[in-house]
Amino acid sequence: MSDAPPPAGRRAAAKYLRALLAQPGPYRRLWEQHVVRARSSEITQLAVAEVLARYLWSHPRVADDEDALPRQLKDTVARALSGRLLSRPTLSLFIDAFGISDAHADRLWRLWEGSGRISVLSGPRAMGANTEGELRSALGPRRHQTVSLHDHVYVGSDGRVARTRTIQVIEAIADGLDRIPYLYDTSTLTLEVGQGCGDVPAELQQVSKNLYATTIPLARELSAGETISLEYVTTYRYPGNLDDPHEREFRRAVMRRLENFDMRVEFHPDMLPAGIWWAVWDGVDGPIVEREPVSLGGQHEVQRYLRSVEKTVVGFRWSWQADDCR
Repeated sequence: MSDAPPPAGRRAAAKYLRALLAQPGPYRRLWEQHVVRARSSEITQLAVAEVLARYLWSHPRVADDEDALPRQLKDTVARALSGRLLSRPTLSLFIDAFGISDAHADRLWRLWEGSGRISVLSGPRAMGANTEGELRSALGPRRHQTVSLHDHVYVGSDGRVARTRTIQVIEAIADGLDRIPYLYDTSTLTLEVGQGCGDVPAELQQVSKNLYATTIPLARELSAGETISLEYVTTYRYPGNLDDPHEREFRRAVMRRLENFDMRVEFHPDMLPAGIWWAVWDGVDGPIVEREPVSLGGQHEVQRYLRSVEKTVVGFRWSWQADDCR
C-alpha cells in the first residue's frame, strides 16, 4: 500500500465537506439527531455513518447496501473526512445522503477535481483569543454568514490606499437580522453605504487596541435563510508615510470561513509599484509567513480569487523601490 499523500484536490474537498457538516444548518442537524453522547462541536463520525447507512437502505447502489450498518461505514467516513481516501463514489454518497445543495455540491466537485494550486486557504488564526473574546462581547452572537465578498481597492497618485469598494452577499442564520458588524484596524476612515444598506451606520467604536467596529444597517430585515447583496465604500485618511510597511499593503482578516472571496488592487498609472506580492500573515499582528510575487495587469491591477478562506489574514503587499524587491 502506498504511503503517498492524497492529491491536493481530494484533501481540499474533504476539508470543505468537514466544514459543511460542522457548521450549524441542515447538514449538521441531519447527523446530530443520531448522536448518543454529544462531544462539544466535534463531528460524530458514527452519527454521520448512520445518515449514510439509512440512505443506502432506501437507495441501494449494490445488493449489500440494503443491509449496511453504520459501524461498517465508520471507517469510510473517517477516511473521507480526513482526506486519506475520498473516492468519487464516496463523495457522491455524501452529497446524496445529506441532500447537499447544488451550489455546495458543485464546489465540492470542483475542489475534488482540482490541483495543488487550488484556491483554498486556512490558517491557525486571524486574531488572538483575547481579541475574539472582545469582539463577541461587543457585537453579540453571530447572526449572519457571508456568501461572497469582493474587495476592489484603489491606490491613488500619492501612493496611499484611497478607497475600497466592497460588494458582499450575506445570508441570515437567525430571524430578525437588520444589521451586520463592520470591523477595521483604523478609525481614520469614512464609510459610505449603498445598495442593500439602510441608514447611515453608527459611529466607529474602539473594541481593542488596534480594532474598531460599527454596524451596517440593512435595507430590509431578513429571516433565517434569506440573502441580500450589499455595497459600501470605505475611504481612508491615513496620515502616515510611505516607508511604513502598513502603508504599502491591503489585507483581509477572516475569523471564520469565507467562501468566494475576491480581492483586486488597482494602482494609479502615475504611481506604479516596483514589486508586488500576494501574502499570508500569521494573524493581524504577526509576520508574513508566505508570499508570492505577482505582476500587474493591463489596468495596473492585481487580483486574487479564493474559493474558500478561513482563520487567516491574506492580501497584497507592494514596494515603491526596486531595492526593496529582493
